[in-house]
Amino acid sequence: MARIVALLSGGLDSTVLVAYLLDRGHQVDVLSADYGQRHRRELEAARLVAAYYRLQHDLLDMTAVGSLLSGSALTDHSVAVPDGHYAAEQMRTTIVPNRNMLFLAAAGGIAQAREAHAIAIAVHAGDHYIYPDCRPPFLAAMREALRLATEEPERFGLGILSPFEDRTKADIVTLGAALGAPMGLSWSCYRGGLSHCGKCGTCYERREAFALAGVADPTDYVDQLTIFADPTVPA
Repeated sequence: MARIVALLSGGLDSTVLVAYLLDRGHQVDVLSADYGQRHRRELEAARLVAAYYRLQHDLLDMTAVGSLLSGSALTDHSVAVPDGHYAAEQMRTTIVPNRNMLFLAAAGGIAQAREAHAIAIAVHAGDHYIYPDCRPPFLAAMREALRLATEEPERFGLGILSPFEDRTKADIVTLGAALGAPMGLSWSCYRGGLSHCGKCGTCYERREAFALAGVADPTDYVDQLTIFADPTVPA
């Protein structure tokens, strides 16, 4: 059994990631990051998921850094959260500069301090199109960077686990259903609030994933319009 520090945003993908790691018999600690995100509701979702599985849950305070990451709809309230398909051009305003590099670097240090075997992140194939720090070359570079930053790499031998790197979000929903993951506790909407807006890119992606997977969507959306997959969007 390996000890894993998993990044748990509170979103759908990271919730299923935790279920996946536990199903494989790992000891899992979960780490969430408060970077001043507009959708702070996800941090409460992360707390609920951690409590569901009775896991150690730590909150990484990155609000000072997040306040300097202007220009993103997720950290800058002067930038509107766009509506539409997740892979549409306007969704680039949701990029937070180097977000995953910051998260992985912090998680790597924590994992080493705890003598954990690896850290885990729930990036998936649908993220590759829009987010540079979700792509395989970035993850490979971060694995090497963490190895070089570790005095005793054999104590951190598994590096970064990204088991959904080549899977679609619909695949993740299918897996989550099979594992009994508490997907209804997770939060995706970039606007925050009490219910998912149903129109922003991440709500659209969430709805589409449940529809493609043929799994009942437990999410409460303000906008209940039917979502269909967009065949023009690159895989």
